[in-house]
Amino acid sequence: MPLGALRRSPLVEQATATLRNEITRGHWPVGSKLPGETTLAKALGVGRSTVREALQALAGAGLVQARQGAGVFVVATEPDEDWPTKLRRAAVADVYEVRMLIEVQAARLAADRRTDVDIAALDAALAHRRDGATSDDAAFVDADIALHAAVVTAAHNPVLTDLFAEFAPALRQGLIDLIELLGLRADEPNHGDEAHAELVRAVQRGDADAAGGALQAELERILAHLREA
Repeated sequence: MPLGALRRSPLVEQATATLRNEITRGHWPVGSKLPGETTLAKALGVGRSTVREALQALAGAGLVQARQGAGVFVVATEPDEDWPTKLRRAAVADVYEVRMLIEVQAARLAADRRTDVDIAALDAALAHRRDGATSDDAAFVDADIALHAAVVTAAHNPVLTDLFAEFAPALRQGLIDLIELLGLRADEPNHGDEAHAELVRAVQRGDADAAGGALQAELERILAHLREA
């Protein structure tokens, strides 16, 4: 079985891709048993732990199944979902979990500490986000992040502001991926407008519980959608 030794990292991803290709092209048909870990490791030029992780990834994609005491068998030649798409969805979910840690508390602090300048900035940011509804996804995401940045700024915590700034590039890509993965703007170009308006109103009137609750509810709704899709 001349699969060809792997030389560059990350080895697990390469091993997974190589084995997946062999399965999808029919080298190992559905119902067949894969060679043992030692044999695969030797063929790929990697350690058994790398092969084990690759097989776990293939099992997660629905291609193989381990049977106690019998080995690993091919159960499908096409993954349940395109593998890069699955990874992107997982990455976006990670981004949203971090958003909840940073932004929900920031919204609560903003409601307690906002100034007249902050209130005006939030109005402007919400209007800019609405204007972005006619733009492409990237421009809309930039307007969305600007609104969230205005909320964080209103918290008047320089460490929190710097933390959000460091996180913003990952957030931007996560939001662009999210729109594509879930088709959020297909029927609603200004997706989430009411939730964002509610967030702005809560901060402006100084209602910390409502501000934090509005943002957390929106983020949890998206997270649930990601995990169920």
